[in-house]
Amino acid sequence: MTVMLYLIAISLALGLGGLALFLWSLRDGQYEDLDGAAQRILFDDDDR
Repeated sequence: MTVMLYLIAISLALGLGGLALFLWSLRDGQYEDLDGAAQRILFDDDDR
């Protein structure tokens, strides 16, 4: 039964850590321009 409590605590810690990383990435602006990255691959950068 003690192992179950450890597993529950570890899973809650991992879940909260994942949530914290997701919220950090939202505040950092990782999801701001989703269409720009998808369209940027279509154009060549041979302007050099």
